[in-house]
Amino acid sequence: MQITPLNPEDPLSLGDFDLLGRIGQGGMGQVFLGESPGGEPAAVKVIKPSVVDSESRRRFAQEIEILKTIWGARLAAFLGADAEAERPWLATEYVAGPDLARHVESHGPLTSALTAALGAVLAEAVSTVHTQGLLHRDLKPANILLGPNGPKIIDFGLAAFTESSVSLTAPHQVVGTPVCMAPEQAAGEKPLTPAVDVYALGAVLLFASTGHYPHQAATPYMVFHLVTDPGTAPDLSGVPADLVPLLTDMLAHRAQDRPSLAEVVRRCRAVVEAHGLKIAQARRRLTALTARQHSPAVPRPRPPRRPPSPSRTCPRRPPRPPGNRHPRPTRWCPRPRSRRRPHSPPRRPPCSRSRPHPRPRRLPRSRSHPRSRPRSRGHPTPGCPSAPRTAAPRKAPTVTRRHRPAP
Repeated sequence: MQITPLNPEDPLSLGDFDLLGRIGQGGMGQVFLGESPGGEPAAVKVIKPSVVDSESRRRFAQEIEILKTIWGARLAAFLGADAEAERPWLATEYVAGPDLARHVESHGPLTSALTAALGAVLAEAVSTVHTQGLLHRDLKPANILLGPNGPKIIDFGLAAFTESSVSLTAPHQVVGTPVCMAPEQAAGEKPLTPAVDVYALGAVLLFASTGHYPHQAATPYMVFHLVTDPGTAPDLSGVPADLVPLLTDMLAHRAQDRPSLAEVVRRCRAVVEAHGLKIAQARRRLTALTARQHSPAVPRPRPPRRPPSPSRTCPRRPPRPPGNRHPRPTRWCPRPRSRRRPHSPPRRPPCSRSRPHPRPRRLPRSRSHPRSRPRSRGHPTPGCPSAPRTAAPRKAPTVTRRHRPAP
């Protein structure tokens, strides 16, 4: 679920809930991510001031009393509301996870077994709402959140609140999602029956298994015409073969031809068992598949930075006078040490045979000196490593004989 920061005109708190970010926006209001004083996350829905009047406040207060009595494992719990505030708001349980529409658009349709498991879970949850005398009237993929503990239904009673400002008898003025709306609801008939939620649930399961709705067109008016036309059958292309009979009955044009929610649960369970699974196993697989799409909530925004106190403020350094009266001292930097050891003897250059070692300078000697005879010019200087070595003549060993004494 994408959460964006608050806008400057957004309130920072509503009632006891602190607002942390924006979850989504609709035609009738804005949904914020809130937090209770005890740290419980909540989805806070605020109605726009342009649609608030005395009649809508009264109907909203009645709807809040109804929502207080609704409870279910797959329903977003009621946390608080205020219909008399300047901007009426309603807080429900926050479900950390993507909705069904975003999941199908990102990862493709579900398999027939997982679709049937989802249908059984949602049909059982909607049946709990019907026992309280309330209809959802706006069941669609965007109102089904795939949380880490399984799918949950949100936005209960919002359709009844929006209809407070619009007369049901007015022509061509109905409230809901056209692609998931039952024909009698699109035609403005009253009173509505639980069959409208059965049709909407069939449209949700069709989208979950194929990625498209029963009737689609370029404009909402064309969708209304297709939905209310008895001769136009819903588009079931791409539906798995084992789900075609169930979706055909749920999307029937007449309300009395649609099955009850208890029958929908039974038929969905039969489809799951036909794949060799139990309903509990299919539900766990559905939860494990969608739990990876969990996106954590945005962190709490940082508080504004406070200016430093005067007592802790360091005095600023006075500017230097013009001119170079006090030049900066130069920093002494020692010379880098040589890699060569200071006590190592200098290396002697190698001697090459092509270039003989230079002869040492000789002092003049007298002719009577025994070593005054000049040497040959071709012989290298004695002591040079390139000079040939001559073996010195060996001396005969001296044997000393001892005479034995006479016996």
